[in-house]
Amino acid sequence: MVELSLEYWNKLSSQFILVSVFLGGFSIALTANLLISETETRLSNIILKLATTSSGGFLTTVFAMTSILMATTEGYPSVVTQSGLNTPRIIGFLGYLVGVFSLLTIIGLSGWTKSKGTGIFTTVVSVITLILFFISAVS
Repeated sequence: MVELSLEYWNKLSSQFILVSVFLGGFSIALTANLLISETETRLSNIILKLATTSSGGFLTTVFAMTSILMATTEGYPSVVTQSGLNTPRIIGFLGYLVGVFSLLTIIGLSGWTKSKGTGIFTTVVSVITLILFFISAVS
């Protein structure tokens, strides 16, 4: 496996932070709206739990990638090695995956709160998005 340079990790972590802050903010806003909602159905409670999980995943990514960003920025007071970045890399990546999967599940389930036809549509869109996410991540 090819080791990525610290400069590359610096740029990559800043991009993860940008995307995770945006998606995390969206998830937090959704969580807040669901908390004040008067709806008490089983499905809305599941969506609330997924929105909270998504928010937590994206926030975890922001914190982990900020650690990498700081460590790989010129002037950092300690010596940084590739292996020293393993823990925040793993935590950040797992948090990102948890956030994305939770958000895609929310998208898939959201239509079911309205009707069967809308539920089928949102589920199909969510599955297609998941497939495209994997294809783009692998290539």
